Amino acid sequence: MAQPFSSRFVGVLCLTFAVLTGCTPEPQASAAGAAPPVVSEATIAELQAAMEEGIVTSASLVDAFLARIAAYDLDGPRLNAVIRLNPEARAQAAALDRERLSSGPRGPLHGIPVLLKDNYDTHDMPTAASSVALAGLVPPDDAFQVRKLREAGAVILGKTNMHELAMGITTISSLGGQTRNPYDPDRNPGGSSGGTGAAIAASFAVAGWGSDTCGSIRIPASQNNLFGLRPTKGLSSIDGIIPLSHSQDTGGPLARTATDLAITLDATIGADPADPATAALAERELPAFVEALDAGALRGARIGVLRDGFGDEAPDRAMGAVVERAIEDMRRAGAVIVDSVVVPDLAALTSGAGVINYEFKFDFMDYLAATPGAPVSALTEILDQGAHHVALTGAFRRREAVEERGSAEYVEALGRRTDVRRALTTTLDRQRLDAFLYPTMRRPAARIGDPQQGSNCQWSAISGLPALSVPAGFTAGGLPVGLELMGRGFDDARLVAMGFAFEQATDHRRAPHTTPPLVGGRAPEAIRFQVMARGEGGEAEGRFTYDATTSTLAYEVSLTGQAAAEAEAVTLRRPDREVGEDDPDDPDDPSGDSDAPVVVHRLAGPGQSSASGSITLNAADRAALWEGAMIMSVHTTSYPMEGARGTLSLPRPGAAAPIG
Repeated sequence: MAQPFSSRFVGVLCLTFAVLTGCTPEPQASAAGAAPPVVSEATIAELQAAMEEGIVTSASLVDAFLARIAAYDLDGPRLNAVIRLNPEARAQAAALDRERLSSGPRGPLHGIPVLLKDNYDTHDMPTAASSVALAGLVPPDDAFQVRKLREAGAVILGKTNMHELAMGITTISSLGGQTRNPYDPDRNPGGSSGGTGAAIAASFAVAGWGSDTCGSIRIPASQNNLFGLRPTKGLSSIDGIIPLSHSQDTGGPLARTATDLAITLDATIGADPADPATAALAERELPAFVEALDAGALRGARIGVLRDGFGDEAPDRAMGAVVERAIEDMRRAGAVIVDSVVVPDLAALTSGAGVINYEFKFDFMDYLAATPGAPVSALTEILDQGAHHVALTGAFRRREAVEERGSAEYVEALGRRTDVRRALTTTLDRQRLDAFLYPTMRRPAARIGDPQQGSNCQWSAISGLPALSVPAGFTAGGLPVGLELMGRGFDDARLVAMGFAFEQATDHRRAPHTTPPLVGGRAPEAIRFQVMARGEGGEAEGRFTYDATTSTLAYEVSLTGQAAAEAEAVTLRRPDREVGEDDPDDPDDPSGDSDAPVVVHRLAGPGQSSASGSITLNAADRAALWEGAMIMSVHTTSYPMEGARGTLSLPRPGAAAPIG
């Protein structure tokens, strides 16, 4: 059997699925014919330790992550997060294995597989920003951060899907299609770096890179239970990232833990003559992210709650309630909470300060002109040929309509950016705050096809100040919620340290239910269990098979005795807790007044003493199933309300319940 990397993984793997009881280590799991090692939720430090001990190799890690991609990106929940794989990844990993043996590792990223958003230039793979118009375009060199990753010994496993040309936050594109959220495949994963967010949440690599022009690192971090930092503008180079707006573009990693985020940031920040914004580093010492990590970083930290980032409607309250609990967790960890901080005129200053519409057309044109072999030279050609997803038509037309680079409106917007930065920094200083706090997103991940609302991306994006999204918990229906910490310019390491301290105090990271650890290199078998419903109205037996990777529940039910003679219905019922639509902790929300179970699925109807079929569970259904809050009810002529009931209980001895 595959080799877990720590007792934590042994416990999780052995307990979550009954088939894994009795897990035993198997050294050199990458040997011919052996299953790839178990890498679900593994950290950089754990993988490095396993390689140093000779338990695994970098090449076997590549195999393990490729196996997960095959099981869950191309099959199972079909997340559709990875748009292309690096055909040389295993060979490059093998070369790094030989280097480790001959001269030792280069550092903590030596041999670690990572993924890149499809707008990062790579000299050996196409970079298309997930647009069919750029399909097959291979840039002449690597992006600055990609070059730094290779120098650190990381293995580029492949590219992730993104919202086409980074022009949206739901991750849909003409080249990559729609990426799905591993916590609920009916919903989007955030964007535009949603492919990276979904992939890292699902353990398709250890860490992945995204870009953030107005939220596209932080939004997928929030919606995939990850850590993601929008760095201070100029801390890391954007050279070689297909531009959306040079004034607002930033790039950087997303990771499952604050420590992994710190390691990957240390490897990829720094000055770059090709990015003028990094000139701000000339008189500064680079932050040391790993060195700054401190479990006590929240003690005495003054955190200002920016209520402008909270909403009043029901979906806002459901998300906000999770963040409110996180605020109390911070208080218990020693933070000084300064509530209801006001930044004077913030809304008015922020209005009209975005510059994406003014810059994209010309930045994109400049990138294409500098890239040999580019199949198009301007956005207008993509529009004229219809070489884009229909969801992008409006945004493309709006940005193509801009006629000049330096319009008066553009110059005014640039000035507003300075005003926003000054207002935020002044408030931080006057209130003696270490950071502002607010929800990363006021709304949960939208269902696929619906618009995504509720982003608080603008303050950091417009001001250039750093902002970190931190896992804060889950909605009642099981969707991740992130809180955002925004601080002073180049105070990035301090933010990550506070995020680390919050992580150590709370540990809100949970793996998605749709992508469990592989068993022998394959997705685990479906879980089979039986339910007996008994009551005054008779008896019924239910046989169920639950496939967590597809959220499919197959059933066979049979009624006996009086229940069979008077059968009206067999139903599945659960508490009425829809994702993001109510909040049981909110006294003003009438939907939270009763915990009486409601019917969510009908398994059999009038006169049916037996029935079989399958149903697809939504996020709230899955949460109820894992919590033991889903019941099978028998409704009969004599007992129409309920004649018998039984609780659906998954056989998972001692396992921690996945959320969502």
